[in-house]
Amino acid sequence: MRSSSVPAVDATGPAADSASLAELDRRLLWHPFTQQRGWQQEPAILIERARGTTLFDTEGRAYIDGVSSLWCNVHGHGHPVIDAAVRDQLGRVAHSTMLGLSHPPAVRLAKRLLEVAPAGLSRVFYSDNGSTAVEIALKMAFQFWAQRRGRSGSERERTGFIHLRNAYHGDTVGSVSVGGIDLFHQLYRPLLFDSWQAEPGDVADMERLLACHADAVAAVVVEPLVQGAAGILVHPPGYLRAVRELCDRHDVLLICDEVATGFGRTGTMFACQQEDVAPDLMCVAKGLTGGYLPLAATLTTERIYEGFLGEHEEFRTFFHGHTYTGNPLACAAALATLELFDSERTLERVRETSALFGALLAERIEPLDTVREVRRLGMMCGIELVAFELAQRMSHQVTLAARRRGAIIRPLGDVLVLMPPLSITAAELDRLVSVTAEAISEATAPSALPRAA
Repeated sequence: MRSSSVPAVDATGPAADSASLAELDRRLLWHPFTQQRGWQQEPAILIERARGTTLFDTEGRAYIDGVSSLWCNVHGHGHPVIDAAVRDQLGRVAHSTMLGLSHPPAVRLAKRLLEVAPAGLSRVFYSDNGSTAVEIALKMAFQFWAQRRGRSGSERERTGFIHLRNAYHGDTVGSVSVGGIDLFHQLYRPLLFDSWQAEPGDVADMERLLACHADAVAAVVVEPLVQGAAGILVHPPGYLRAVRELCDRHDVLLICDEVATGFGRTGTMFACQQEDVAPDLMCVAKGLTGGYLPLAATLTTERIYEGFLGEHEEFRTFFHGHTYTGNPLACAAALATLELFDSERTLERVRETSALFGALLAERIEPLDTVREVRRLGMMCGIELVAFELAQRMSHQVTLAARRRGAIIRPLGDVLVLMPPLSITAAELDRLVSVTAEAISEATAPSALPRAA
């Protein structure tokens, strides 16, 4: 199947209504990671509904969701099992605080998460997005060592962190401090705490940094196996296992940020399981609720948890929390999402689908003259274009060409990201890759490029 014509329009909603909403959007909204001047000049797509892997705009046009609605949709939009779970919980309670109270979905979800997580993780702290999950892990690591030093009085302050070059862990101040993408992070340097930066995939560089600074390092922070926002940069086999061993040797905590890589994206439930690595803290979000509702969690070990136990007057409490921590509706969606991994044998299907993904990319994307490299792990794919002038916004032009053909993909600099829902069918995946190849060919064709003056 190679046809990539745009599906027939399902005419719902008047065009005039769409135009009015688009105009209000331009007047009122400020979009994330978007240069608003460019946004004002382009046709607006307003997604009104979705089913499976297909998004529909307000004029009824259909699009394959080629990025899982920013890497979070797992089992498809409008899945009846998740829908029913959220409706059932809505009939009970939509929200109740976890500050001094608890509720059944949060307890059941914590049990289920720990059953599928790497061995040794035994406690769950909820928040609402990946950035806050990482922020919590950083604060837990910092406070753990501070309280341990407070009791022993013999250890040097461990206030530093090691992260990887090109790392991305979110957009709050703490997570930006352990970020390594200058375009996103350099401007905010005066607001940030200092951290050491290691070369991705280079065990010797990590070993050098730990040898020099281990007694001042609270934790090493990594995206296991693949760095997502860096352009799907895949680490060499064995790197994560080596980092774990170095952390153990130097008694440094390991934080694995599984926000993008978790819940089947790399072919296993969590990426670190592919190298039999159990981190001291693990951050999850995105796919946790199947792309339904905001929910995140920071999982940690009993050793770290016990470091916060004490008498009230010792003030060893972890002073951190959010209003919507462990929201019951989100927890219900997450429980249903995890149940579907079993009932629909999602991980088995992903292994088959990812093999097809690799074959399609090799056949249709890699031979293109304007493609420099294709990087992939499981259902995470980055297509790096050859260098074009920055002002041409070539990767963005490719995404616009893909939209015209009925597919949503995302640019990251010179890299195009394909990361569809894990439920995507073989036929849909075939079409997504074909559309992407055609969009690259159209946007990068010599006739499409502006002529030099």
